[in-house]
Amino acid sequence: MNRFLQISRISALTLPKRLAVSSSLRRTTTGTWCCKMSTGSSASSTHTISLPCQLGQPVEVVAAPGLSDTEFRTAIDSSLFKQWLKNLQSKSGILANGDMTLTQVLIQGVDMFGKRIGFLKFKADIIHKMTGKKVPGIVFARGPAVAVLILLQSEGETYAVLTEQARVPTGRVVLELPAGMLDDDKGDFVGTAVREVEEEIGIHLNLEDVIDLTAFLDLSPECKVFPSPGGCDEEIGLFLYRGHVDKKIITQLQGKETGLQERGELIKVHVVPYEKLWRMTADAKALMAIAIYEMAKREGLLSPQKS
Repeated sequence: MNRFLQISRISALTLPKRLAVSSSLRRTTTGTWCCKMSTGSSASSTHTISLPCQLGQPVEVVAAPGLSDTEFRTAIDSSLFKQWLKNLQSKSGILANGDMTLTQVLIQGVDMFGKRIGFLKFKADIIHKMTGKKVPGIVFARGPAVAVLILLQSEGETYAVLTEQARVPTGRVVLELPAGMLDDDKGDFVGTAVREVEEEIGIHLNLEDVIDLTAFLDLSPECKVFPSPGGCDEEIGLFLYRGHVDKKIITQLQGKETGLQERGELIKVHVVPYEKLWRMTADAKALMAIAIYEMAKREGLLSPQKS
C-alpha cells in the first residue's frame, strides 16, 4: 500500500488537531575503537581490534566459513557492531572493571534490509580472568526499537490500541503494541515512535504529546529496556500517548487494515478496553509498558492529561 495513500485514507478519522506530525529529534553516536583488516579469502578474513579498556590485548574478529568478504566488511563497519563494542566499555559494561576480557569475535551471519544491516549474528569469546571460563556469548544483534502504549479516552472509557500481525519467528499471529526498529544509527527514539504509530495505526502524534516511559526508570539516559538480554542486544524505548476522541473514532479504528504492504506489513488494528489489556496479550512490550505506566501514575510522575 502506498504510504501517502494510506495516511490520506486514515485522515478521514478527523482526530484532534494536536495529533499533527512534527519534525523528528536527532542525535548521533560514535564508537571508540580502531582496527586493521588482513587480506585473504572470505573464509579466513580477519580484523584486529584494539579496545581502549584492554590495551595490549588485541581482539581478533573472524569471518565464519561461507561469509563473503563484503558481508564481513559490512558487519564490522555496521552501527550494530560498533554499538555493541561501545556497550562493552560503558560504565556498566562487561569489560568496565577489568574482570573479563574479549579475545575473539566470530561473525556468523548478516541479513540486509535494503542497503543496511537488519540483523547480525556473531559469537564473542569473553573470558572471566579469575576462573579462565568463557561467558556465554552468542549474540543476535538487531539494535534499538520502540513501542507505544496508546490510550484513548471516549465517553468515560479508556481504550488501548493494538496491532495484529503474523510474527513468523513465533509461528503465531500476535496482538501487540505498535512497534518498530530504528531505521538508522541516529538514536531518534521519539521520532521513530511517532512514525510507527502513523504507519501501523494511521494516526498522527505530536512529539510533545508522547511521553517516554523508560525515562522514569533509574537507568543511564541512553539505556532502555532489554526484553531478551540472554541472546539479543535489542533495547526498547517504551512510550505513552494519551488522548480524547469521539466514539466514532474508536469504531473506525477497530479492525482497520494498515501497514506498508511493500514491506510485507499486513496489520489489523484492534481497540480494547485498557482495564482488560494485561489479560489479552502475551506481548512483553505491552506488559512492560503497563507496569511502568501504572507505577508512574501511583507515584505521581505523570502530568495531568490534556483535555
